[in-house]
Amino acid sequence: MWRHGDVLIAATKTIPKDAQRRPHSVLAFGEVTGHSHRIAEPDTAELWEQGGMLYLNVTANTASVIHEEHNPITLPRGTYRVWMQREYSPEAIRRIVD
Repeated sequence: MWRHGDVLIAATKTIPKDAQRRPHSVLAFGEVTGHSHRIAEPDTAELWEQGGMLYLNVTANTASVIHEEHNPITLPRGTYRVWMQREYSPEAIRRIVD
């Protein structure tokens, strides 16, 4: 499992068959700063969505995840599930904002 700021990435076996391909390589848009967690070289990976869940298929040997406030991470070829980290408070479970 990888953590890139508030984005979590974990290996998975497959992408659901009814997933839809997203036309960009942004894993998460930053609400506060406007920065985004994204694939540095968009031609190295495909981003898919199904039922509000994101899936990443790294089609090259590696793909780099970048963000202006974090060091890049390198993912090897494979299939991944991507989601935003959440935190608990007595009022609600909420998404962590980077």
